Amino acid sequence: MQTLPIDDEGCFAGYASVFDRLDESGDIVLRGAFRRSLKKRGRERVRMLFQHDPKEPIGTWDAIAEDGFGLWVEGRLTPGVPRADALRQLIERRALDGLSIGFRTVKAVREAGTGHRRLSEIDLWEISIVTFPMMDAARILRAAPLLRRDAGAAANSASRRRASRSLETAISLLNQ
Repeated sequence: MQTLPIDDEGCFAGYASVFDRLDESGDIVLRGAFRRSLKKRGRERVRMLFQHDPKEPIGTWDAIAEDGFGLWVEGRLTPGVPRADALRQLIERRALDGLSIGFRTVKAVREAGTGHRRLSEIDLWEISIVTFPMMDAARILRAAPLLRRDAGAAANSASRRRASRSLETAISLLNQ
């Protein structure tokens, strides 16, 4: 039996962006591109939207962090918001799993031969749950772990979670 990609509380986790991969718009996000924005804005000021629509806030982000693979996110849908309630059902049934970033480009270089943009700094404004992500590997992968009340236990298990997350992602991408 496969684990559900979202739990009863509406918590989920996955990659909102993947490093060093070409997306459908011709962009390649480089490692470290989110660092400055996340330091300045923090997760609290990055909105969770549906289909990039500012009129459709649907939840909050519990964690947003760069790792060796991409931009890892852990979020929760807000109960009682009709769109969020519907999304929880769709995600649980695997009818919807795309993630997409809304951003302003701060630093980029356009490749001469291909025209692709290599994004080295991004000002991240929002992350949306979407039907069709521009980055195919940007997906909800699993239910997010419940936040631990013991911060020490959470800190001690952080490296195990990162290693597990990277392994799960690699396996998931190989199965595509």
